[in-house]
Amino acid sequence: MSKARIMEYTLKNIVKTLRDKGYEVDTKPFKLNIVGIRTDNPINQDKFDDKLAYFYYDDKGNLQGKVAIGTTDPSTYFLRNPMAPQGAAILKGGQYKDAYQLGTHRGKYRALVQRKDVVVFRDNDRDGYTDFNNKIQTGLFGINIHKASTKSNIAFIGEDSAGCQVFQNERDFNEMMKYAEKSAQTHGNRFTYTLIDERDYIRKRNTWIVIGLISVSSIYLAYYLYKKLK
Repeated sequence: MSKARIMEYTLKNIVKTLRDKGYEVDTKPFKLNIVGIRTDNPINQDKFDDKLAYFYYDDKGNLQGKVAIGTTDPSTYFLRNPMAPQGAAILKGGQYKDAYQLGTHRGKYRALVQRKDVVVFRDNDRDGYTDFNNKIQTGLFGINIHKASTKSNIAFIGEDSAGCQVFQNERDFNEMMKYAEKSAQTHGNRFTYTLIDERDYIRKRNTWIVIGLISVSSIYLAYYLYKKLK
C-alpha cells in the first residue's frame, strides 16, 4: 500500500494506514472507530467522492464494519455562501480524540456532534473550490457527522455540508449510529474521529517539486553568471 494513498479502501488497509501514521486504533470490544478519507481524486465539490469508515472489534477480536461513501468537504453551495464571515470550514486532516458524542444535528435527528475542538481551514475566496492555503482556526464549529438530508439529494451534496462529515446513504449512517449507541453503553458517549487527507500528500509533493525546480534553476543561474563573469 502506497504512503500517498490507500490503494484499496478495505477496513484492513485503513487500519494499517492508521497505524502507519501513528494514529490510535481502539481494539476494545465493540468500541467504535470512525475514519474519514479525503480522496486524492475528487470528482467535483458537489459529489460524494470521499470515504467514511466505521468499525469495531468484536469480543473475539474480529474486525466488523464498513467503508461507506460520503464527503469530508463543504459543498459548492457553502464554499460560495459560507455560514461564517471567515469563510467555509474545511476540516484539517488528523485524529480528533474523543471529539464527538451522540447528540442532535441542528435539532433535527440523532447524530454524532462535535464536543471538543477541531482544526479547520477557512476558505473565503467564494469560488466554489476547496482552498487549503488559507487561515487555520481551532474551535467548536459544529463539524458534525451526519447523513444526507433526503433520498432525492443522494447524488449531490447540495446544502448538506457546510463542512460536516456526511454519509451519502442513510442506511450506512443508521448502521454507524447503531454501532455508536452500543459503543456508548460500554465505553461512554465519546468517539474519536480520524481524517486521512490523501490530498495533503499531493499538496506537499507539489510543494517539494516547486522547491526542487527553484533550486535547480538557481544552480544553473549561478553557474551561468560564474561562467559569464570569469
